[in-house]
Amino acid sequence: MTERSDPADIGRRIQHLRREKGLTQRRLAEPAYTAAYVSTLEAGRVRPSEAALRHLAERLGVTYDELATGRPAHLDTELRLALTEAHGALAAGDTADAAERFAACLDTARRHGADALRPAALLGLGDCALEAGHLTEAREHFETAERLQADQPLPRRAAAIRGRAVAHLLAGELRYACYLLETTIDRLNAGGLHDPDALLLLYSAAIGPYMDMGAHARAAQAAELALALAPGATDPALVAGMHRSVARTLIAEGRTAEADASLAKAQELYQRLRLTTDLAKCHWMRGYVHAQSGDLDAAERELRTARDMLASRQAALFTDQVDVELADVLRRRGRAADAADLLERLLDRIGPDRGAVHAAGAHRLLGLIADDRGDPERAEEHYVRALSLLERAGAAGDLADLCRLLGDLLRRTGRTEAALDVYRTGLGHRSAPGTTTLGPAPAAPPLSVPPGT
Repeated sequence: MTERSDPADIGRRIQHLRREKGLTQRRLAEPAYTAAYVSTLEAGRVRPSEAALRHLAERLGVTYDELATGRPAHLDTELRLALTEAHGALAAGDTADAAERFAACLDTARRHGADALRPAALLGLGDCALEAGHLTEAREHFETAERLQADQPLPRRAAAIRGRAVAHLLAGELRYACYLLETTIDRLNAGGLHDPDALLLLYSAAIGPYMDMGAHARAAQAAELALALAPGATDPALVAGMHRSVARTLIAEGRTAEADASLAKAQELYQRLRLTTDLAKCHWMRGYVHAQSGDLDAAERELRTARDMLASRQAALFTDQVDVELADVLRRRGRAADAADLLERLLDRIGPDRGAVHAAGAHRLLGLIADDRGDPERAEEHYVRALSLLERAGAAGDLADLCRLLGDLLRRTGRTEAALDVYRTGLGHRSAPGTTTLGPAPAAPPLSVPPGT
């Protein structure tokens, strides 16, 4: 049943609508009620029964919900349409326009008490903030959405949890990002809540922190599971646009229920489009695997595919991260100048509080390039900067490798004691390939294809 306003607010609405219609209290009341009863309601002295409200709403030419709550007629349907159009703007890469649309939806939902639609607007704002690199703002939106959905099943909260985890990851808080994703995946699987869309969101989001922590086997497994779960829509943007257009026609014809159903289909498709960022990470992961196996042609192709997908979404921070991997491949292919140019430009955009691990990766690569060019002082400067960034982020696997590089450089330049100190630091951070300090990997869902290793 619809939650009603207090009697005084209902009374004011009845009086306002009655006068707009030019009705007397007697004509409004007949035949079921009396003028005195309507007068009592308008004065706010009693709470009307549901039957009385339905009678009065029919006489006044409004819906029961509009009279009981003060919400405009068809508010929920119009809000769903506005949210769908905001998702369309985000899917098209117009982040600023999408953010304005989501903010307007949130404001309307708050003013009219449409609490069920507030989480969707907050999730949209969170995604816009993520793609724009506003990490604190994004996290706050996701946290608020999750609080509003506290009484909802876990799969419904997966998008908010995933958003929080990505915001923490991009801020350099790798372990906490892994913790959020892994515990949610285990809760879904342990509770028998095998929801493919929720699991796709979570597994694809886990690729980034696994890679940054040196847990490459887990990253590969998560990538394969994400691709196996990915929806198979051929062109969801066109289909979603069709449903949105149909909904506009249905609303104009007063066919609200059918419009709601069409909008629900459009919103689902736009939510799938939002996975472009996550699926790009799978191409990113494939590029990394090819690079590790020495197939640099395939690695460059996969990384450029990932980069193009992310750039089309104006996902600047994620694009910068792929650029670090791409620069490594370019360096290994003998194109050190191209790699250095790419790295220098992206270091103007990322740093300690925004992409710390990949900023460290950029400094590491610039150190290697400087070392290859016979400039040990410049190489040491980049290695030291990278070391500082990695220590803050807790990226143990990368720290061990970097200490080896810096130690070798110090040893070659005659600073043996300093080199030994750096080697000892690296040994303290060394971890076995493909592991993390977070315990067992989350359980895989039942799939027709076996997970990778």
